[in-house]
Amino acid sequence: MSVDPVAFLERAVEVPSHEDVDAMRALLVEELADAGVEARVDDAGNTLARKSGAREGPHVVLNTHVDTVPPHVRPTRDGDVLRGRGSCDAKGPLAVLLSAFLDADPARGTLTLAVTPDEETDSTGAHHLALDADCYVVGEPTELDVCTSARGRFQGTVTCAGTAAHAAEPDSGVSAIQGAAAALRALETFDAERGPDGHPSLGAPTLTATTIEGGAATNQIPADCSFVIDRRSVPPETADGFFAGLREHLRAAVPADVDVAVDPQARTTPFLEAFATPRDADVVRALCGAGAGDPRPFGAATEASYFARDAPTVVFGPGSLADEEGAVAHAEREYVDLREVETGARIVTDALGALLG
Repeated sequence: MSVDPVAFLERAVEVPSHEDVDAMRALLVEELADAGVEARVDDAGNTLARKSGAREGPHVVLNTHVDTVPPHVRPTRDGDVLRGRGSCDAKGPLAVLLSAFLDADPARGTLTLAVTPDEETDSTGAHHLALDADCYVVGEPTELDVCTSARGRFQGTVTCAGTAAHAAEPDSGVSAIQGAAAALRALETFDAERGPDGHPSLGAPTLTATTIEGGAATNQIPADCSFVIDRRSVPPETADGFFAGLREHLRAAVPADVDVAVDPQARTTPFLEAFATPRDADVVRALCGAGAGDPRPFGAATEASYFARDAPTVVFGPGSLADEEGAVAHAEREYVDLREVETGARIVTDALGALLG
């Protein structure tokens, strides 16, 4: 029933999955079939497989994704290091979870492998899942630490509208750029006046303007100006609560003759919100007891956000988002230490034994 996680990972990194995931999903389904496990692909493109014990017990879900960011980078191996697109984000974690899933023999409860197709873009697969689990392990590069929390990420556009006029007669118009300047200054006071308190493990939220555009001519008072904001949230802030609060805050700060609107980024799925799992949750204790690193926050937003609404959720896997030289995940130099892959598979297997034995 088992699979060599390193051998599977080498095959997986060969398969491009930055434009579509059909070939990578087929490889996963074939690997499960070769091990005697029937998998199904649901309407949202999720790959699902399940094992059940003879007695009642918890429902544990192992989740990660098969898509990668572009471009595809062919794998190369140097001793215990495998380089290539997806080697750590997230085909390395997938190899760990697949190996543990196939090695598991639940005496009680249910074990589900749920692999999503579009984590790097819209997360329609994760949003579609309704698994009613008791805990989730989400595969991402954490250097084999148990990550029990992560900030959320919201994006929106602030638009200020004034009245166009000749630049030689500025008082005859209303400058949208001046309104935007007031709105930008107000971003700096938002959290002190309306934001959530700092989180014990995640710290304070952040709110940053990232791009700006406005004006139509160099000799005209601008009627429109807009800028994009990036919000990294902490519990218990929700997307709806944040945008409602920001609208009120900016309206109070911007001159009355300038219209101001705050529009969330158009999405077909909910924003990835912040989450935090208690350190004494069974899934945390099981992974730490099996040799995983101490609990800490995860450095990026993940689909764990969706699952944490349902049950205690942790992020775990081999590889790192960045090292002392710079970015690893999503970078041209993406790599994973294969010894971490083997160790990670053993840790998850032992943790499943504690949860479902």
